[in-house]
Amino acid sequence: MNDTRDHIKPQTFYFEDDRLVPNSALPLVVYKRVIDVTRADPAQSVEAVLERNGWGQRWRDGIYDFQHYHATVHEALGVARGHALVLFGGERGEAVQLSVGDVAVLPAGTGHKCLFASHDFLVVGAYPPGDAMQVTRPTPDNRRRALQTIPQVRLPPCDPVFGENGPLLRLWR
Repeated sequence: MNDTRDHIKPQTFYFEDDRLVPNSALPLVVYKRVIDVTRADPAQSVEAVLERNGWGQRWRDGIYDFQHYHATVHEALGVARGHALVLFGGERGEAVQLSVGDVAVLPAGTGHKCLFASHDFLVVGAYPPGDAMQVTRPTPDNRRRALQTIPQVRLPPCDPVFGENGPLLRLWR
């Protein structure tokens, strides 16, 4: 059974360093309605796609309601239930609506926080092979350290949704 819709063209968003959140020269990539979550356990549908493509260290929850980023890893966020308005790119970034079946792929350093979520919102987070995820709050000292670690984060070997030939690899070259 094919859990993904392979005709989806991703949306891309670029964010500048805002002097607190470093963001990335790589774009935030958002796939809309790309995972079929019609199973009895929608989160398992998302997990299966991410796992098949080598994105591990998975978790199920919401998205923090405070601005943060990850300076040591890239992150995939797949929506299993509900919807949310997420601010990406720091406080001067862009609010993006995420809904069931959407996957957002954040390059290391991309700021994000949940502005609003439906009561049933559930996201599956995952990371490519590499360092462990660390939550980093936007401060001048954290930004200074992140500017040293972010360039060291390896590009993922696979797109979390489409695998070795997915658009993410082309977009993040």
